[in-house]
Amino acid sequence: MEHKMKLKLSLIAAVTAAMLTGCQAPATDPVAVAAPVEAPAFNFNQFTQQYFDAGLDLDPIMGTYVGRPEFNDRLANSVSDEYLAKRNKLHQQFLAQVQAIDADALTAQQQLSRDILEYELSVAVAGDAFAEELLPMNQFYSRVISFVQLGSGQSAQPFNTVQDYDNFIARMDDFIAWSQTAQERMDQGASQGVVLPKVLVEKIIPQLSALVDADINDSPFYGPLASMPESISAEDARQLRSRYQDALVTKLMPAITQLRDYFNDEYLANSRDSDGWGQLPGGAPWYQHLANMHTTTTMPVAQIHQLGLDEVARILAEMDKVRTQVGFEGDLSAFFAHLSSEPKFFFTEKEQLVAGYGEIKLKINKVLPQYFDIQPKADYVVKPVEPFREKSAAGASYESPAPDGSRPGVFYVNTYNLKAQPKWGMTTLSLHEASPGHHFQIAIKQELQGVPEFQRFGGYTAFEEGWALYAEYLGIEMGLFTDPYQYFGKLSDEMLRAMRLVVDTGLHAKGWSREQAIQYMLDNSPMAPSDVTAEVERYMAIPGQALSYKVGQLTILRLRAEAEQTLGDKFDLRDFHNQVLSSGSLPMALLEKKIDRWVAQQQ
Repeated sequence: MEHKMKLKLSLIAAVTAAMLTGCQAPATDPVAVAAPVEAPAFNFNQFTQQYFDAGLDLDPIMGTYVGRPEFNDRLANSVSDEYLAKRNKLHQQFLAQVQAIDADALTAQQQLSRDILEYELSVAVAGDAFAEELLPMNQFYSRVISFVQLGSGQSAQPFNTVQDYDNFIARMDDFIAWSQTAQERMDQGASQGVVLPKVLVEKIIPQLSALVDADINDSPFYGPLASMPESISAEDARQLRSRYQDALVTKLMPAITQLRDYFNDEYLANSRDSDGWGQLPGGAPWYQHLANMHTTTTMPVAQIHQLGLDEVARILAEMDKVRTQVGFEGDLSAFFAHLSSEPKFFFTEKEQLVAGYGEIKLKINKVLPQYFDIQPKADYVVKPVEPFREKSAAGASYESPAPDGSRPGVFYVNTYNLKAQPKWGMTTLSLHEASPGHHFQIAIKQELQGVPEFQRFGGYTAFEEGWALYAEYLGIEMGLFTDPYQYFGKLSDEMLRAMRLVVDTGLHAKGWSREQAIQYMLDNSPMAPSDVTAEVERYMAIPGQALSYKVGQLTILRLRAEAEQTLGDKFDLRDFHNQVLSSGSLPMALLEKKIDRWVAQQQ
């Protein structure tokens, strides 16, 4: 439904003008006295769609992931001066416009969308003040990793037609341009002291080497040529193979080789020996911004650190109860060592681990209807992490399904070190990454009807990771932790998220070293040393992100407890879950407002 809205003069800007093009009233008779003409009605849904489309223009890879084929041949040079100026202008213009909207003229759903958009843009404008372009990649998240996944033919980039292949060839050119500019930015960062820690650079170099040192036929980029669709004619396939392989051999692989050599021969020598963000110029306010952005709160980092210490102490006490329950005679530290080394707790073959998650999926799916009225239409599959990144990747991750249903969600399991994947942790990890965790929430979000696309495809780490950690808690009520060892796995994963509050803030706000952070996690959990090292280096690379899990979970649990106390017998858990999941991903303050309104309506 369209609603007329009061627009401030600031709305008469380039973006709004473009949006209203074609909606003007017909010209009047030039000889007649012109009567006052009412301005065209402002269309909120059209406004949000324009915002979403502008975002895809800034990030064409996102366009590919949401199923917009017109973006499949582009990759934005996200570190160029032109790009940064365009991005900053867009953020400021849209923020001014959304703040000028008369919220009283909106429906309740539109008011929520408007509030989300205002929050999102306010955070983006604040973030634009920090020079993130000087650190364009790391060992955990990078354009290189995402580009390899796209080019493998196993992700969102389609390889069904000749045009699809040509699209990716064109995207290679954009990647090469980004790579060259990224190196210029890293040189600029080196001159300002804004560089990655040396230990992280040492992890990037072998990742790049794995891509360029192997035979081209074994490269992930060769996947689309190895499985070319039969629908492409023999002659078209012959020509396509020739130009595609030529692009790989003469352009893309040399560019990645050059990037690897840059890290090895130049950037490594300029990297820093310190580990935390606080050691960067202006690092303290930058880290506080990142902490607030990821948690969608205004909590000071000192408060977050203390919250982590309190949660670690609570969970350690729960773990000790399990140790007593199973009759283990040693102390908790010895129990950790037992759980981390006893052969019966681990698979010996990678295929067994992946198959085991398939069995857990069936078990969880049977009980989901008791707790949820709505479930996603899209399914998910379990896959091992690709070999080129498995050494430094997290233990597990999730990739969303194609919005059109052509590709399921993917629950990635890292099979590199089976000693880092204990059997007792599998139920919890499946709850978190798949259903009813990330897959459930993200797939439902994408399938929502009647909400703007920026809500269907955008997200907030605190909400999405908080929900996934809440899903682990829900496993208790689902009866999935009857085995005390599986319950310990739940506590172990919760401990990981609690330790993250301590370690992330310790590294970036309290001057902790990498070694100090690693030792803290080893002392307070049964995690494998390789897993702990990868975790700590992840926090070093993407500060603040790891804070979101516990903060989000504790907020959802608090809102549920308050609703149960207020509503008593009127409280319906499935309805509560509907309320949390039915508007997409929300900042914590807006989720709280939504649940408060729902509770008031139930009384």
